[in-house]
Amino acid sequence: MVREINRDIEILKIKARTATKNDITGIAQDLADTLQAYRMTCVGMAANMLGEPKAVIAICLDAENGAGNFPGAGPADILVMLNPKYEKQSGKTYIAEEGCLSLPDKREVKRSEWVEVSYRDMKWQKKRQKFTGLLAEIVQHEMDHLEGKII
Repeated sequence: MVREINRDIEILKIKARTATKNDITGIAQDLADTLQAYRMTCVGMAANMLGEPKAVIAICLDAENGAGNFPGAGPADILVMLNPKYEKQSGKTYIAEEGCLSLPDKREVKRSEWVEVSYRDMKWQKKRQKFTGLLAEIVQHEMDHLEGKII
């Protein structure tokens, strides 16, 4: 179900609680549906952006090639991660300018060039994946949301 975007800073500041298998058919699916609906202007979301402080994020895997960023685009390739956790991060960092659907304006943030993350997928299977480039930046942005960090 597509949900309204939360813009309440106090809710965005709440640290996420651990997601459970029961969250797959609730907030995790709603997050994927909502990101799909906003794919023209958004490449990632965290559950607190929908008002639920649960450790669930969703990213558009095809964000780097601009898929979904034009009228009439087909569905985005979305990856939902429950309870994502950093396993490794690049020692090299850079400054990025990022925006967020929940917040006005853009802000500068420090990001690692790559990150390796463990998580549970929508079938509750354990996964581990390395993200580079824009996808690494998106993952870091969404994982900041889980910590209650406001960019």
